[in-house]
Amino acid sequence: MFSISQSAHASKTAQYDDLLQQVRSLLADESDFIANAANFSALVFHSLPDLNWAGFYLFDGAELVVGPFQGKPACVRIALGRGVCGTAARDRRTQVVPDVEAFPGHITCDSASRSEIVVPLVDAAGVLIGVWDVDSPIPGRFDDEDATGMEALCTAFVAIAWSKRAKG
Repeated sequence: MFSISQSAHASKTAQYDDLLQQVRSLLADESDFIANAANFSALVFHSLPDLNWAGFYLFDGAELVVGPFQGKPACVRIALGRGVCGTAARDRRTQVVPDVEAFPGHITCDSASRSEIVVPLVDAAGVLIGVWDVDSPIPGRFDDEDATGMEALCTAFVAIAWSKRAKG
């Protein structure tokens, strides 16, 4: 059984460092990509405060399709360039959105979401895998420290889970 450790009084940097160690441990012995994505989603969702959705949208060659996640049911398909997820995928750049209502073309899947961070997932060859999407009901919940931390988590996820999938 895996136990989630939380450091509520630690700095964001320390929280993400701890979470990164947990991610590496959690994914180390599993080769199934979907199982790893599901556990990654659960770990992040239950480890960080003030989240209402955390999960993957995977690129199927044409659009983003919802993958493993934690939270309310989500939009199933998102076109590249549409909304925060589609923009992150198209531009291959992390999107930190303090107020989703101010983001042009924002897609409302959960009306409780007020802020969002989306990290593009790209393999070593530069191929788009999908995006990692996290929402919060708190406006301004995400900042540059979150972007750095989430990017480190996603880099580890891709290096571990995607490389095992490609070999399997």
